[in-house]
Amino acid sequence: MTLRTRKLGQQGLEVSAMGLGCMGMSQSYGPADEAESIATLHRAIELGCTFLDTAEVYGPFTNEDLLGRALAGKRDQVMIATKFGFNFEGGKSHGTNSRPEHIREAIDASLKRLRTDHIDLLYQHRVDRHVPIEDVAGTVSDLVKQGKVRFFGLSEASVTNIRRAHAVHPVSALQSEYSLWERNLERDVIPVLHELKIGLVPFSPLGRGFLTGEVKRAEEYPEDDFRRNDPRYQGANYDANVKAAQAVRDIALGLHATPGQIALAWLLHKGDHVVPIPGTKRRKYLEENVAAAAITLDDAKMKALDDALAPEKISGPRYNEKMMGLIDR
Repeated sequence: MTLRTRKLGQQGLEVSAMGLGCMGMSQSYGPADEAESIATLHRAIELGCTFLDTAEVYGPFTNEDLLGRALAGKRDQVMIATKFGFNFEGGKSHGTNSRPEHIREAIDASLKRLRTDHIDLLYQHRVDRHVPIEDVAGTVSDLVKQGKVRFFGLSEASVTNIRRAHAVHPVSALQSEYSLWERNLERDVIPVLHELKIGLVPFSPLGRGFLTGEVKRAEEYPEDDFRRNDPRYQGANYDANVKAAQAVRDIALGLHATPGQIALAWLLHKGDHVVPIPGTKRRKYLEENVAAAAITLDDAKMKALDDALAPEKISGPRYNEKMMGLIDR
């Protein structure tokens, strides 16, 4: 199948109904095979999954470089989203930095690594509490006028900062964690996105793999796997979350689908302004994810999923304390 497209925001940004998160090709989920990663990117284009998500911090820097090499001769077939917003020392990120001069330097570096003259969607990766969001939006607005950036996005921003940024330069999309097992946006943020007509790009739509049904306890993952330190994969949290996710497995069985496909279909049924970006570094899982767009969930199944994985039934925070400190809520 070839994916249809969806619109994010009202500024003209149109992307494939599902994107591809590229972070895992460079970090967080164990070693990656570069040849297979590049083959996955090429297969994504064939399937119409052309909304590709990266960031300077992935690697850092190596993920953007990978995309730049993989997309040689194919740049006009894809929409590239990347992110700025950190300091780097010794090959590691050290705190947020969204000072205007730093943004301009970061974008020039991203353009060079991506081997392109423009970024389709540029996100502030995390809100910088030391820089007014108006200064950030104004800087990105200047980059749009220069032709280096087409559309502006925020990531994990609060209602207050979404409104303030949008008043300076239209925000086309908010990228935040949102899935069946992480519903923190529903009470405050999603209503504002509807009001301002801003698109939603959920990352970790499969609960970092938990909703695929193929999960292990934290301690069973390698040292370099993010899930080893994920509170929801640990101890009693793990047991409670496996129980809650049983509903996903049950519905998948009835529809001859995989649990991951049901989790993605649930998101796609949340509205045409929602474009999930499941991450993978293998063609097999990419094809499985894209096929989720063909699954229909009726109202009864949507309600069953909503109820089974209601926030109070999920155990543990989504990040450790340090990572949660970067979330603007």
